[in-house]
Amino acid sequence: MKIFKTYRFLFTIAVVVLMVSACKTVAVLPTKTPVKNVNIAALTTKIKANYPRIGQLRSRIKATYFDGKREQQIIVLLRMKDNNVIWMSATMLIPIAKLMLTKEKVSFFEKFQKTYFEGDFDFLNAPYKTDFNYTDFQNLLLGIPFSDPAAGRWKQISNPQYYILEPQDRKGFQPTLFFDPVSFLLKEQRLLIPGTTQNLSIKYLNHIKVEGSTLPQQIAISLFDGSTLKRLDLEFSRIDFPDALTFPFDVPEGYQPIAF
Repeated sequence: MKIFKTYRFLFTIAVVVLMVSACKTVAVLPTKTPVKNVNIAALTTKIKANYPRIGQLRSRIKATYFDGKREQQIIVLLRMKDNNVIWMSATMLIPIAKLMLTKEKVSFFEKFQKTYFEGDFDFLNAPYKTDFNYTDFQNLLLGIPFSDPAAGRWKQISNPQYYILEPQDRKGFQPTLFFDPVSFLLKEQRLLIPGTTQNLSIKYLNHIKVEGSTLPQQIAISLFDGSTLKRLDLEFSRIDFPDALTFPFDVPEGYQPIAF
């Protein structure tokens, strides 16, 4: 009898422990309609579990740019080494330009005017008064938010279609993040650029699964300055993860440096 009572006591303790553990671990399950007052820590855990993990990536991109007046289309060959280098070669039947980003610098040359640039990220940020770095550009291509939803304090904005998160501290960049309630993938991020009337929107219209990683297949980037809407559409194809990639970049002789 004493042995039975002892086992029953241990069983009761085990059940209580499991119940307490279950209460502390809040699961966010895939649902077509977002849960109101969701546990944001649990939600961000789900979100970050979907971030793609790549070693090296290669893809072909159809890029369509609209400047508010006319549309232009080019093909971009993309090569990327995680947290190290982004390399792009643009073609319009023939190669026309190359761009290479590392954590330290931006390198670029184009063949029409025979000009080049090598320097810091101000080259890309200056026209839009932004402050993006290498990690931001890599995250943009991989469908990862610029702002980490697991860092700082965030609040949920009620919406019947998406989980929408905004930081409680709205100083500086004011990001708004939209996540799918079933896949927990980033569907859009909006940024109000401080000190300007510019609104930047990055929409992830479609995703594709490649070797276990879910990656954006279509990205629509829009910049509205209060009067003109500029848009860049990226459509990815032939995505793979080669074991070995090269990143050739040599400015041809006779090219002139770009001043800005």
